[in-house]
Amino acid sequence: MRGRLGELEAAVMDVLWSDAAPCRVRDVRTRLAPTRPLAYTTVMTVLDNLHRKGWVRRELQGRAYLYTPAATREEETARALRDLLDEAGDPETVLQHFARSVSARESAVLRAALAGPDRA
Repeated sequence: MRGRLGELEAAVMDVLWSDAAPCRVRDVRTRLAPTRPLAYTTVMTVLDNLHRKGWVRRELQGRAYLYTPAATREEETARALRDLLDEAGDPETVLQHFARSVSARESAVLRAALAGPDRA
């Protein structure tokens, strides 16, 4: 299990997920600056920790790393849901409660996914 993100880690991941291009530390810091004025080294440490935890990939370009998310926001959200189910004492009951809470559209999406060709 990769673990959940802290508040600052989540803010950094939001920047990376919202940007189509790989980001340098200074790019992430600039994007966070309007609401979170952070030191360059703080952002660098957070990105290094996210890399160590497997949340981001990095590639050295010149003297700076370029960071990209290791998975999409949707993939990570699905992993978090899976982790919650795995931690539940009674995952079947949790799923039943969840199924009763979804909208008609969400229900249709679930049904289509369960009936899909890649379903084992």
